Amino acid sequence: MASEGQTSTEYIQHHLQNLAYGKLEAGYTRADGSVVTQDTWTIAHSAQEAADMGFWAIHLDTLGWSIALALILGFVFRKAIAGANTGTPKGVQSFVELIVDFVNGTVTDIFHHKNRVIAPMALTIFTWVFMMNLMDLIPVDWLPQVAAAAAGDPHFYFKVVPTTDPNATMGMALTVFALMVFYSITQKGFIGFIKELTMHPFAPPTKGAAIVLAPLMIAINFILETVSLIAKPISLGLRLFGNMYAGEMIFILIALMFGAGALMAGMGFFLQMGWAIFHILVITLQAFVFMVLTIVYMAMAHDVEEH
Repeated sequence: MASEGQTSTEYIQHHLQNLAYGKLEAGYTRADGSVVTQDTWTIAHSAQEAADMGFWAIHLDTLGWSIALALILGFVFRKAIAGANTGTPKGVQSFVELIVDFVNGTVTDIFHHKNRVIAPMALTIFTWVFMMNLMDLIPVDWLPQVAAAAAGDPHFYFKVVPTTDPNATMGMALTVFALMVFYSITQKGFIGFIKELTMHPFAPPTKGAAIVLAPLMIAINFILETVSLIAKPISLGLRLFGNMYAGEMIFILIALMFGAGALMAGMGFFLQMGWAIFHILVITLQAFVFMVLTIVYMAMAHDVEEH
């Protein structure tokens, strides 16, 4: 366990808490009993402090691992490109070409419009989300213990799976949503985008006595389409977060077994191995689903046939 003497509840809460950096107001009483004399930006020393920092608190571990994994991906792909040749690909180049061909084939099957941004974006999403998910296979205590030792604080918070943080998954989902709205407007025009929200799924009457119902039908269409539109990024982000959070929770619960005697530790070892093997499928599938839904949303944004 990360810290001897912790109860099971404290152990779970510790592993689910991010390393938060935020602002504490003057007069705030901290977890160690000290009082903040002036408004201070600092690292939270408890879950309550992190919560009291509010919306503008930054999760340093999520940001740090997300950036580090992106840099690793950039290095790997740069290395593959630098070594590319017309011969038979080997090693890293072969692996990278396999991923690129897979993503390109998926984009070709789903996205039937012309946009040079979509394939690179899909490749970035799939590989980056996969790498962030992959951190879930590292034993839950290893990196937090290293961080705690480096910080000199046995209770130091340090989560290593960015996709178990809704801030990361919703940030990616909202970025996809912004691009979807942007391409909808650029491809259909602002008027076309508004028509899409107000003229579907029920076409308002344009003649006869029924025309008096047109405003009501437009309002109903707007409500239905707006809810549908907003649900896309919410479901996209929460689906990834929920699956990865649940997987991380199971790993944490299994880790508790290692502190409950030799018999439970032996059972925990086999459970951990079995769950890790199954989780390889989960982390790959979640990255694939996030990528596919992004491509689908981009295709919907480019679809102008009805206009």
